[in-house]
Amino acid sequence: MHPSDGEAWKHFNSVHPYFSDESRKVCIGLCTDGFNPFGSFAAPYSCWPVILIVYNLPPGICMRPEFMFLSMVIPGLSSPVRNIDVYFRSLIDELAQLWFFEALTYDISRKKNFLMRAALMWTINDFPTYGMLSGWSTHGKLACLYCMENNKALTLTNRGKAFFFTVTVVSCHIITSIERT
Repeated sequence: MHPSDGEAWKHFNSVHPYFSDESRKVCIGLCTDGFNPFGSFAAPYSCWPVILIVYNLPPGICMRPEFMFLSMVIPGLSSPVRNIDVYFRSLIDELAQLWFFEALTYDISRKKNFLMRAALMWTINDFPTYGMLSGWSTHGKLACLYCMENNKALTLTNRGKAFFFTVTVVSCHIITSIERT
């Protein structure tokens, strides 16, 4: 299945018909996660590659490494938690330009210039990285951006950590954990 067959893509097209009418629009996904390039027991160091994926390609090739673009690498002695927006500023500015103002681009198949638009459709990351990118705390009772205060969490008395104890299906996601019997 291709991402363009999904509900999110179809909803985006219905909300932005002027964007979806152009066949040369570019739909982008952003992937990032940190790792220690020297191993877990080596000197503390963090490396965060930021990869852009173009989803307009056919299903067989849109996720192949040769069609993924390394847009930046965020290095450091630790995770860029509070400063990640500083690193992303130039990328955000470029994506905003491609969304609001377009960019003059050459179409090799038609041998002429056109104004290209692009949209960041979604990000692909784990939950802690999601918290860093969105600026939302992914800890505690309000960890889920969608459920907010309507979640099924309680706080454990000994550790003070939030605990989700039921299986709840929400319109936008699924929270899985231990179901009460």
